[in-house]
Amino acid sequence: MANVNATVPFPSNLLPNDGSPEWMSKADNAWQLVAATLVGMQSVPGLIILYGGAVKKKWAVNSAFMSLYAFACVFFCWVVWGYRMSFGDQLLPFWGKPAMALERAYLFDRAFQGLFPNATMVYFQCVFAAITLILIAGAVLGRMNFYAWMLFVPLWLTFSYTFTAFSIWCPRGFLFEMGIIDYSGGYVIHLSSGVAGFTAAFWVGPRLNKDRERFPPNNILLMLAGAGMLWMGWTGFNGGDPYSVGLDASLAVLNTHFCTATSLLTWVILDVIFFRKPSVIGAVQGMITGLVCITPAAGVVQGWAALIMGLFSGSIPWVTMMVIHKRSKLLQKVDDTMAVLHTHAIAGTLGGLLTGLFANPFLNKIFYGDDPKYVGLFYGFHDKRMGHGFRQVVVQIVGVIFVIFVNVISTSLICLFIRLFVPLRMSEEDMEIGDEAAHGEEAYAIWGQGDKLENSSSKYASSLYDQDVEAAQPKKKRGGTVEMI
Repeated sequence: MANVNATVPFPSNLLPNDGSPEWMSKADNAWQLVAATLVGMQSVPGLIILYGGAVKKKWAVNSAFMSLYAFACVFFCWVVWGYRMSFGDQLLPFWGKPAMALERAYLFDRAFQGLFPNATMVYFQCVFAAITLILIAGAVLGRMNFYAWMLFVPLWLTFSYTFTAFSIWCPRGFLFEMGIIDYSGGYVIHLSSGVAGFTAAFWVGPRLNKDRERFPPNNILLMLAGAGMLWMGWTGFNGGDPYSVGLDASLAVLNTHFCTATSLLTWVILDVIFFRKPSVIGAVQGMITGLVCITPAAGVVQGWAALIMGLFSGSIPWVTMMVIHKRSKLLQKVDDTMAVLHTHAIAGTLGGLLTGLFANPFLNKIFYGDDPKYVGLFYGFHDKRMGHGFRQVVVQIVGVIFVIFVNVISTSLICLFIRLFVPLRMSEEDMEIGDEAAHGEEAYAIWGQGDKLENSSSKYASSLYDQDVEAAQPKKKRGGTVEMI
């Protein structure tokens, strides 16, 4: 009889070597790279398309370009200093030491969690940081000076995002050590972007009155395409945060889509009941609030909790947006173009607090390890660990207060600093014109064969277009003959 205890040799493609050290899981590394790319596609092209279609035609290029610029700028800053300020050595209890993530020795070393290298973790965390800035952009579309935005992105990443990321996600952060549960960014990304966006909108100022009164999407189908990329990309957003391809990743993905579908349906039903028409834009808002609400809880709650969270995320932000906001003079003073206060700050807070109620001890053990302090309040009652359950709720509330405080203060200081050098808001004249004033380009050339209008050679037209138009214009010379110059 063969010896059943004999060592079974590794297949040749799984043998450790210089390019695949013994500690690394090729499967986990592959999934992490795919998950990061899915999250990246939520921004490029997802939110580029969503913003570009959801605004007035005259703002389509500017809105899309704000997203594209933010993605590129964050990527540069993240690799050069941002990642290690968020996940590196501690400088303060809420902040890491700035350092570059460029050396091969560092990038090939094992990440702080997961069975893959730092290079993969830097990429994965970078796309999360990038989408946070792009979500903030949603609050100031249609009037923020692009030069001010160019300064805002690196400053906010450095002096706001790194604070919350280190405090909540880094094992050395003070809120992480307290035991806060933020599975995939309900606090770090969504509450932060909602509060920061609303604060930035206050300092930038409002759109033109006529734009605030009527701001129809220029292309609803394009907006829906971007929304679809956002939804499907959330598979990597929440499915990648266990840092492995285990059971928890599967649960997180299923909970994400279940909660989102429930939230969207709830929002649409409320629109039908109170407005007699199902709104497509409302459906997208309900989709987003569902995605945001489940994010801090995706892999640590059961399916029935995801259902409840979907019902709440489709109804409470609906009430704050459609009822409370319209009756509040204070809220209406701030021009939040894409309603990020409701879709991200309110929904993110809701998700974080509900996580404190529904977090399952067994699922917490899978995600956080064998630590008894991670217990949702309802399970604390059931397991006779009420002290742990109440403590979890308190920690979740402390996290909300901390994120709001950091983002109001840091965003305000950044905006005040920027306006020392450039205006935060475009001029009234430029806001009347939109894209052509900001970039010398327009989204749609629906006349002729893509040519610009004859009056496009204004001071706002781009030099490239001017050259093309001038080269194609016939000129009369010598006795009325026509020559092309």
